[in-house]
Amino acid sequence: MMRVRVFGVPDDMKGKDRIVFGNIHQIYDWHKDYFLGELEKCVGDPDSLAQLFIKHERRLHMYVVYCQNKPKSEHIVSEYIETFFEDLRQQLGHRLQLNDLLIKPVQRIMKYQLLLKDFLKYYSKAGRDVEELQRAVEVMCFVPKRCNDMMNVGRLQGFEGKITAQGKLLQQDTFSVSEQESGLMSRARERRVFLFEQLVIFSEPIDKKKGFSLPGYTFKNSIKVSCLGVEEHFEEDPCCLVLTSRGTDGSVTRFIMQASSPEIQQAWLDDVVQILETQRNFLNALQSPIEYQRRESKSNSLGRNMTSPTASASGLRPHSSASMDRRQQHCLLSYNTSLPSLHPPQHCPASKVVSVQQRSLTQVGAFIHFSFSDILLLLFLFLSQGF
Repeated sequence: MMRVRVFGVPDDMKGKDRIVFGNIHQIYDWHKDYFLGELEKCVGDPDSLAQLFIKHERRLHMYVVYCQNKPKSEHIVSEYIETFFEDLRQQLGHRLQLNDLLIKPVQRIMKYQLLLKDFLKYYSKAGRDVEELQRAVEVMCFVPKRCNDMMNVGRLQGFEGKITAQGKLLQQDTFSVSEQESGLMSRARERRVFLFEQLVIFSEPIDKKKGFSLPGYTFKNSIKVSCLGVEEHFEEDPCCLVLTSRGTDGSVTRFIMQASSPEIQQAWLDDVVQILETQRNFLNALQSPIEYQRRESKSNSLGRNMTSPTASASGLRPHSSASMDRRQQHCLLSYNTSLPSLHPPQHCPASKVVSVQQRSLTQVGAFIHFSFSDILLLLFLFLSQGF
């Protein structure tokens, strides 16, 4: 990075060099000044390796920040890769091009994951305690997934909203999607679908044959969570997931999504249902805050675990698809009597339609762009004042 500034940059590239390298200096300094030394200590004390990664999970988030910037970096590098950066490479006598070097941090985070998986495999064979190693592997599976999520979101083009205002990215996968509106069904098309806390985005993968050397996605459609519903048909097709979007005029558009496996379909279903259930609880709190607080306090006093039982047992993160028992999660949702139930309490149907009270959600639409954790925190503060 310093060499680039020493050699000078083209006038039309000035100010962009910071985007090219992102926070790579932060990653480099931390490894040089601290993490490398700690890793070397593990050669003599391999039992401390797992705790090292667990301890620095937050610090490893710097890789996520790097990957979030990477699509912008790739775009700038592609403009100058055959001119300025090629001249610079030859002057420095480097064999690799700049884009080959900039991918190194992404590769490094995957090497850490493979290292820990190897430790876990051999510790298991040796009959050693692997509890901490399992936690460390989980950390180093989660960080690369977040890195990949951020890179893909950064490659989304044509979305006019603010992507960072849509809450956490919970899922992203490629589906074959058909749209049905007013009885008319479109032909199935390949779509990259992103599930955020506040929005579902449908995008089209950019065809590399059209001259785009870098992967990317073009925005095509979206569903606000305030208009979202979901249908499920386990017996008909375990790979099919149907999302619905209700318009202000009462019309309903169906998005028939064909997943590549039943596991992906179930993971999406779990997270969508969880989002809808969270919204219903939020609406209950807005409509009857005192009653809601009384009911929640009573539930907590009885020892009810507010997280998914299977999530707690496995120790996995909330909102992770892996934290749900995919065979049972839809039967474990809390039943809320003040709004129509997502599922009748007496049984768990094999085929059902899940939806939200659209009118109520529209009335509180101004709140929806906040994350629900922020809103519930504000609500708790409001209630704690005795109102």
